Amino acid sequence: MVTDIKKAVSDVQQLCRSIREQVAVEVVGQSEVIEQMLIAMLCEGHCLLVGVPGLAKTLMVQTLANTMNLSFGRIQFTPDLMPTDITGTEIIQENGETGQRELEFKRGPLFTNVLLADEINRTPPKTQAALLEGMQERQVTVGGKTRELSSPFFVLATQNPIEQEGTYPLPEAQLDRFMFQLMIDYPTEEEELEIVQRTTGLQHNTVEQVVGADDIERAIALVREMPVASHVTQFAIGLARYSRPNDDASDFVREHVAWGGGPRSSQFLVLGAKAHALLHGRLSVDYDDVVAVAHSVLRHRIRLNYSATASQITPDEVIDHIIQQLNSSGSAEIDNHSTLTREQRDQSSKVFRSEDASSS
Repeated sequence: MVTDIKKAVSDVQQLCRSIREQVAVEVVGQSEVIEQMLIAMLCEGHCLLVGVPGLAKTLMVQTLANTMNLSFGRIQFTPDLMPTDITGTEIIQENGETGQRELEFKRGPLFTNVLLADEINRTPPKTQAALLEGMQERQVTVGGKTRELSSPFFVLATQNPIEQEGTYPLPEAQLDRFMFQLMIDYPTEEEELEIVQRTTGLQHNTVEQVVGADDIERAIALVREMPVASHVTQFAIGLARYSRPNDDASDFVREHVAWGGGPRSSQFLVLGAKAHALLHGRLSVDYDDVVAVAHSVLRHRIRLNYSATASQITPDEVIDHIIQQLNSSGSAEIDNHSTLTREQRDQSSKVFRSEDASSS
């Protein structure tokens, strides 16, 4: 039986719509951030949420997890936290039948589907590194034995950008493991009014579980199956490559950037664009989908130099410059964006149908 691709896309849209409706029961505004978090989850990616205290970073993660029938774990990072507090450790237990003492592995909070790493920059690098293997390989090695983590597995971490005392900035290797870095901004006046009204009264709303693990797994598989035209992939690669201060980069980038995004950023740009197109009900990926995730993917992978700091240049401004550069000096493919998108949509639908027919 041939899978109805349009129905599958519609189901994923409805799934994400249901999640967003439930999250809105407790979280006011932040719709763009929530959409980006959903995109990351559809790509099996991890998110780093950065914002000043009181902007509901933790509440957003908890509420998102509560809408899904998935296991949830939370780690409050502190300076005295040890790696074994995250991964788990082997303890000596007495066997009730034999009376012999045996080593038994006690699992840590990392063994879950959705992990909230709260204030991740408050713990030393030794403890931060305990997340690295789990985030990349979806496994944990303790006592010489490797154990698989649950599937799906997402790390949603929070970080306060203004506190410096008692914090340990994440090393670049760990930052690169996060698919997205999302900046949480202050609410509007209307949103802040609603926040105050909701939280200072007697009424307390609770979210419902509307999504299961099987639903998430199907959506993840659909994202991977989506075809991407070569010119769109080349556009995504161009965004990553032009962020590097080499011969391909512009004078602006070479003047202000110490180093740019690696190949992992190209991968995440394409994957994120696929998920963004899927969330908006499209069977094809175009340039706008890549641009929609570009800042979230690249901003924590671009390291600025002293010249940029002195000129108060931000990574987002560098990304804006690269996008403008690609669009203004690009090939006829980018100039004829709308025509290519229509042709690509027709071609992608044919690819979807042929793949389904061959697999059925």
